[in-house]
Amino acid sequence: MIVLKATQDKVLSVLQSVAGIVERRHTLPILANVLIRKTGGQVQLTTSDLEIQIRTTAEMEGDSGNFTTTVGARKLIDILRTMPADQTVSLESSQSKLVLKGGKSRFTLQTLPAEDFPLVQEAPSFGPKFSVPQKTLKELLAQVSFAMAVHDIRYYLNGILFVAEGKQLSLVATDGHRLAFASATLDVEVPRQEVILPRKTVLELQRLLSDVEGQIEMQFASNQAKFAFGGMEFVTKLVEGKFPDYNRVIPKNHKNSVTLGRAPLLASLQRTAILTSEKFKGVRLNIEPGTLRVASNNAEQEEAVDELDIDYGGAIIEIGFNVTYLIDALANMDQDMVTLELQDANSSALFTIPENTSFKYVVMPMRI
Repeated sequence: MIVLKATQDKVLSVLQSVAGIVERRHTLPILANVLIRKTGGQVQLTTSDLEIQIRTTAEMEGDSGNFTTTVGARKLIDILRTMPADQTVSLESSQSKLVLKGGKSRFTLQTLPAEDFPLVQEAPSFGPKFSVPQKTLKELLAQVSFAMAVHDIRYYLNGILFVAEGKQLSLVATDGHRLAFASATLDVEVPRQEVILPRKTVLELQRLLSDVEGQIEMQFASNQAKFAFGGMEFVTKLVEGKFPDYNRVIPKNHKNSVTLGRAPLLASLQRTAILTSEKFKGVRLNIEPGTLRVASNNAEQEEAVDELDIDYGGAIIEIGFNVTYLIDALANMDQDMVTLELQDANSSALFTIPENTSFKYVVMPMRI
């Protein structure tokens, strides 16, 4: 039976959209497979790692009738990648194997029974649906995801907090040294819901979301989140735990503030970062009326100093930062101007966008 028949680029793009979460080595061998379910002219592909499940449906040619099986996802992708994009390829079932044909090539692949594939058990009740443009969510994720912790013992930091309340969706990430907050307006009012999406889910969403026009629909349950966009359905487990109260972390009423060009500041930090020590990555910022001086040095007694002209008439402040934390934030913004608010050398600094309350970035100072 011909399970599906289409051009190489179509089959490959549909497969790649679901295969990001598939691990090559897994304690359960079937999780390295993709579940293929054919119903008439529709082919549904599902992958899972027991925590996340991604499903997509595509119209493809093939014999009529229904059929399900599972086959190695990475192997299939690796083979398809070696074929020309415009070549017609087909998957045919033969006993307990699948045969991939394209041009004069033929590959016989082992399958595992579909009934053994562990589908994620969906939560019985989800909260109300709401949606934002895919592009908006992609931008929000880019503005905060760099501040997520990696393998932190405080597991609730290894992800992003989503807060939907009223007509606002806010995303927050922190690793304990810095905190990024970004928000967008919703088209419907929703009751307050808070969930923490795991790191792997965030990275996968960033890979799949596109800039095309189109909405992403979201629903949250107590232990799961569900997303639907562009013919795809994405279900993920949530991180359990209590996220820190981010409102208490974001400083208010700093008395010194300076607004300057984002690109010149980023370039200056990237230059001085070259001579920071591998271990500390520390830079010193000296802010005084008219001038911002950025300086760094390392164990080899090398040093870098860079100056920017600024419009500032506040107090003189010398403050140290991990330069990576500053570069991460500035590199993930696309605005022309950025405002830096400071209290003194020992208090957290706040980066914001002029006349825009939807983004805040807090970074702790470091002693240098």
